[in-house]
Amino acid sequence: MHCWLIWRKAHEAASDYLYRGIAETGISGTDFRVLEALLHKGPLPVNTIGPKVHLTPGSISVAVDRLLLNGLVSRAESPDDRRVRVVVLTKSAKDLIVPIFRKHSAKIARVFADANPKELQILESVQ
Repeated sequence: MHCWLIWRKAHEAASDYLYRGIAETGISGTDFRVLEALLHKGPLPVNTIGPKVHLTPGSISVAVDRLLLNGLVSRAESPDDRRVRVVVLTKSAKDLIVPIFRKHSAKIARVFADANPKELQILESVQ
């Protein structure tokens, strides 16, 4: 039980630290997660994005609509199935998310800076 409490507190502290940096950029944590998924996975169908960023179907639809309204994504027909619409990052979204993600990655590295390679390997193996 004690280990669980320590783990939870560490997770909350790291999350607060990391998401504070994202909030300072002016985009929401939800928008960041969607934009980051599209940046690294490429164009995706809406129903594929939700599970990747831990959003319900209704929430991902609202998030994509908001990003569409702000000119950060577009929707296109899937080349494989005309019934499927894929979400694609716009150039302005790439210009926005790349530096934000770069800073976010650097902050993650600082969170784990004191861990040695063996400790990192153990953490990565925990499921």
